[in-house]
Amino acid sequence: MKTRVLLIAMGVLLMSLGIQAKIVTKDVVYKDGDTTLEGFLAYDDSMKGPRPGVLVVHAWMGLGEQVKRRCRMLAEMGYVAFAADVYGKGVRPSTRGEAAKLAGGYKADRPLLRRRVRVALEQLAEKPRVDPGKLAAIGYCFGGTAVLELARSGADVRGTVSFHGGLDSLHPEDARNIKGRVLVLHGADDPTISAADEAAFRDELRKAAVDWEMVYYGGAVHSFTDPYAGHDNSKGAAYNARADERSWRAMRTFLQDLFR
Repeated sequence: MKTRVLLIAMGVLLMSLGIQAKIVTKDVVYKDGDTTLEGFLAYDDSMKGPRPGVLVVHAWMGLGEQVKRRCRMLAEMGYVAFAADVYGKGVRPSTRGEAAKLAGGYKADRPLLRRRVRVALEQLAEKPRVDPGKLAAIGYCFGGTAVLELARSGADVRGTVSFHGGLDSLHPEDARNIKGRVLVLHGADDPTISAADEAAFRDELRKAAVDWEMVYYGGAVHSFTDPYAGHDNSKGAAYNARADERSWRAMRTFLQDLFR
């Protein structure tokens, strides 16, 4: 009897090892008109059937390892994650000055920014492992601004999450186009977002009757999820491990509520 139980237990163990999560990642080349873009896809190959898709939009330095890591983390949670490429294939600023100029151009041209992110969302929705009726978008810094603009454009996303993103809107009335819920994760001491912009953002969403929430992290400034931002809050941008962990947990709960 004991031998039989042992054999059964070993069989179960071997079966579980055989279906361990296998995170598959790949670069995806796509286009916006004549502009070639290169996104990044991640998913768990052991999971069968369509599942929710999460679009991830990079910060102002472009699509790099930070965003790819977030995509892999989302894939480990069971989502299909796709990192958008707003700038174009091979276009990656090498300095903060270059990044500010490049990101500033898109922030000044909101229709172009919206289109670049919407094209990426369409790429995600078309993937065979994705349920196109269950989409969300998250973004960091510049990417936080981008996903809020995506939501304002009326994109069919159930939820939008901005990590220390810009809150200003050139057309606040567009908030009435938002179809899903909005979660904003914000450093309480972020000097890059004015009190006026915060107030205007809250007023914008209230007037449009959007289902929204905003979480402030004490002691956190801009870029609090970026380990490469340093640890000096006096510079206005710095990593904060506690806020990073808590904000990711808040996003995870938000997505679980959306797609349960």
